[in-house]
Amino acid sequence: MQLTILGGGGFRVPLVYGALLGDRAEGRVTDVVLHDLDAGRLDAVARVLAEQAAGVPGAPAVTATTDLDEALRGADFVFSAIRVGGLEGRAADERVALAEGVLGQETVGAGGIAYGLRTVPVAVDIARRVARLAPDAWVINFTNPAGLVTEAMSRHLGNRVIGICDSPVGLGRRVARVLGGDPDEAFIDYVGLNHLGWLRGLRIAGRDELPRLLADPELLGSFEEGRLFGVDWLRSLGAIPNEYLHYYYFNREAVAAYQAAEQTRGAFLRDQQARFYEALGHPGAPALKTWDATRAEREATYMAENREAAGAGERAEEDLGSGGYEKVALALMRAIARDERATLILNVRNGATLAALDADAVIEVPCSVDANGAHPMAVGPLPGHATGLVCSVKAVEREVLAAADSGSRATAVKAFALHPLVDSVAVARRLVEGYREAHPGLAYLRG
Repeated sequence: MQLTILGGGGFRVPLVYGALLGDRAEGRVTDVVLHDLDAGRLDAVARVLAEQAAGVPGAPAVTATTDLDEALRGADFVFSAIRVGGLEGRAADERVALAEGVLGQETVGAGGIAYGLRTVPVAVDIARRVARLAPDAWVINFTNPAGLVTEAMSRHLGNRVIGICDSPVGLGRRVARVLGGDPDEAFIDYVGLNHLGWLRGLRIAGRDELPRLLADPELLGSFEEGRLFGVDWLRSLGAIPNEYLHYYYFNREAVAAYQAAEQTRGAFLRDQQARFYEALGHPGAPALKTWDATRAEREATYMAENREAAGAGERAEEDLGSGGYEKVALALMRAIARDERATLILNVRNGATLAALDADAVIEVPCSVDANGAHPMAVGPLPGHATGLVCSVKAVEREVLAAADSGSRATAVKAFALHPLVDSVAVARRLVEGYREAHPGLAYLRG
């Protein structure tokens, strides 16, 4: 079975390959094709994978190419993990937004919109090529903003594109651990959009244990989300929000923390990864050891500004491992390729799951997965405050898709202006101009 990874020179590719090395079952991935526009990054990552595979019998064969069509031919699964504009683009997204006093995070607010506007046209081109060159392939989308990009690709691939994210999984595992349950056995009642969802229940042996957690202030404050959001706010909500909702619930504090930081997250990662790829430009450099050290630093600093704003302290040691998205991806592939039924939280078309949204809207919910793909499970309705936020952000995503399709600058302004974290139409106009100046790839926005 062939797996093609788009963005194959990306830093997190070894996480995926490491998961594949542990899969010994029949029908496993035997061939991995890495595609990237940067041959130097491809070579660096291929070296890391070669060291990972050393001494592992039957390790998947790895090839690399800068030719997209060549990479797609023969694929059974395609992982889309591209970053249009690179980390320099992410740093620019943050810089332009913060200059206007609004959030520039890569998936939330102004930064997420800018990232979406330059990513959607590329993702749509990839979807069209997959439909033509590998029509039977399943596309698993890692590319952020994951829900928005998955929805854009679904217009050409239907239900054969599925978005994944490790945030809901990490949240569910933390809650299960603090409740004394087995994270692999618990059912997570989670509903929303990508990076905009709420854990509303966690069933262990058929019983919802979330009320017990909410009733115990000491227990509730003992894990990352409890420290990040505060016990009182979680009890008011009656749910545990995805960590990215900190940008909404504590927006002023988050923006201030980003503005006060020596470096934004994007700039930090840009410089960190530049050092990593530069180091691997030397033939004698220990590839896997260098990658491991860089990854450890990356995980330890994740959402550091938010934790500082909340006084949440350092990340717990058990949260410093890999994010887990590679495990979700492997479980998803297994379920489809081998018809091994699984329940996973995924980004899929809504259908009739959330009455407030139309059938084609991509949402993030528990899904049952089998050989026919991912099927959203029935969930209870969201409370009014959550429904309002979900509908508002989905409306923004639709304007981003419309702007990317039409090239309309006015529609792009509308997308920024309608976002809950952008507080002025005048600011929205300046953001569009700032981003067009920073990103040549947004020159298509005219009129």
